[in-house]
Amino acid sequence: MIKNLAITPPVLGRISIGRVVEKNGKRLPEKDDQFTLTTQIQTRDGWLLHPLDEQLRQDSPGGKLRSIPVRMLFNDPELNLRAEYTLFDRQTGRPQCVGNGDTCLRRTDKGIQPLPCPAPDQCPLAQGGACKPYGRLVVRIGDDEDVGAFIFRTTGYNSIRTLAARLRYYHALSGGLLATLPLALRLRGKSTSQSHRAPIYYVDLTLRDDTSLADAIADARQLAQAREEQGIDQAALDAAAKAGFGNGAFEDSEEEGLQVIEEFMPVRTDNGEQTNKAGTPDSHLPEAKDDTPPERLRQKLGLAQPSAS
Repeated sequence: MIKNLAITPPVLGRISIGRVVEKNGKRLPEKDDQFTLTTQIQTRDGWLLHPLDEQLRQDSPGGKLRSIPVRMLFNDPELNLRAEYTLFDRQTGRPQCVGNGDTCLRRTDKGIQPLPCPAPDQCPLAQGGACKPYGRLVVRIGDDEDVGAFIFRTTGYNSIRTLAARLRYYHALSGGLLATLPLALRLRGKSTSQSHRAPIYYVDLTLRDDTSLADAIADARQLAQAREEQGIDQAALDAAAKAGFGNGAFEDSEEEGLQVIEEFMPVRTDNGEQTNKAGTPDSHLPEAKDDTPPERLRQKLGLAQPSAS
């Protein structure tokens, strides 16, 4: 196995609660009040929809996709949801520092080094919103037995905290059978003083409709036993995933980092005005000055150079 290369679950598609739109020559994040399932192919008009998006939307009231039936890929909660404080280089998209509030791994002129992590509000490198909580949830959609997954990315405290709690609670209640529990991703709304009482949306993980906790756990045990009899070794899959994640210091590639910066870490203009008034779903805008996307990202998407102001 190649060293210093994180081996992450194969991604079949993306789950988002927002999108990036182009306004006045700038690509800006725009919030939404529903889920969207996309492929991993992006054009100038945005991400191409995944066939499952239309399929699931047909069964949703009003065509709004606000609930997605899912199963977890792993039994270990921390393998399903990876969350850390992350600082990206805005020009290259390379992760520069990843920490948990206690320790971090940081790129330095002496290579990648373990250092103390005081969390963004106390870290000099994180000033201006450069470092944010960054979570990646992987889920299976559909009941086909495979190791491919859909990924939901977020920099929102509400989503990360809620998903982390749900995963740990369901793991405890089911005796560790997260991978076979019938679950659903749900979109929730709330208002806060920071959102000026406007609704913000975050993602929750619950049991499926009309399913009690006792029935869900019984189904999980039955499915886990059936899978074991079929020769499916869930414990070995968890162990392989843990080793794969640990094979590299940083999980995201430069290209993925550029996408995260564009979608979740919008910036401010030189006069301090926010470049996207709507904001990013379940997140807050940083204080960075540059209001144009990184040059590498513009080149990848074939966008024209912004006109001089």
